[in-house]
Amino acid sequence: MRLLIVAGVLLAAVSTAGCGGEDQPIVTAAPSGSAARPADPSAADDPPGSVGCAQLAVAVEAGSLMDAGIVDAIVTASGSADAPLADAAGRLGTAYRAAVAAHGKADEPDRIAAVGAAASDMSGVCADSGLQTAG
Repeated sequence: MRLLIVAGVLLAAVSTAGCGGEDQPIVTAAPSGSAARPADPSAADDPPGSVGCAQLAVAVEAGSLMDAGIVDAIVTASGSADAPLADAAGRLGTAYRAAVAAHGKADEPDRIAAVGAAASDMSGVCADSGLQTAG
């Protein structure tokens, strides 16, 4: 249930981010504070995938998935995980790159929503694997 709430919050935040006539970009150029930064990638990844799942949880909690470097760090940290988790991280990376490429275009909100959906999917895989998740 928490996963659905987190996904709903992410999608709501993404869908309203462009409202209000503000000219601020949705995709930021740099991480926005230490709470948004993922855990140290050199930390022990035991069991494999735990660091990537922990980084995902921090990013979701901080709302920093669209900050530069965050998704890349999650994908890199998930490289040692089992296939379902590594595949979910790969989908997150693909969605993030598509969102960045769509910056300023009509499909940008949909692409950013896809990042939220991929993060939710990966969070579910983390939970199914018994690894740390958001919330």
